[in-house]
Amino acid sequence: MDDATTLMTSLSEQECWVRLRNNEMGRLAVAVDGRPDIFPVNYFASGSSILFRTAGGTKFDDVTVNHAVAFEVDHFDQDGGWSIVVRGTAKPLTTPAEIADAESAPLKPWIPTDKPNFVRIDVEVVTGRAVVFALDPRHEGTL
Repeated sequence: MDDATTLMTSLSEQECWVRLRNNEMGRLAVAVDGRPDIFPVNYFASGSSILFRTAGGTKFDDVTVNHAVAFEVDHFDQDGGWSIVVRGTAKPLTTPAEIADAESAPLKPWIPTDKPNFVRIDVEVVTGRAVVFALDPRHEGTL
């Protein structure tokens, strides 16, 4: 095992879910007509799904056209970082029961705008890795 291997580790699915549940800001990645797009969203992770709310517009339109999405959450500081990537199916919530359940979730919007649409990502695959930052051996004293 070389130094690069010891500095980067895969996170278990359980570790990924702990980090997803302990954060509230992520990035939704979609593709429509072969054109990728990415949106920052506030979210709530529960069970094996991720919930967010949105206004009408590009983000909402994209998940209603192509339900296959990716979702990413990360964190870093001076010592290292981690990232989690989720792949799943986005489903706009439409029934009164689904909406009532979603409204009880602790979603914390950053911008006080009307976001009447709830979307749930049913997670199919979750992967993650953590890294420890180290000095670059080619340039002493730098990362």
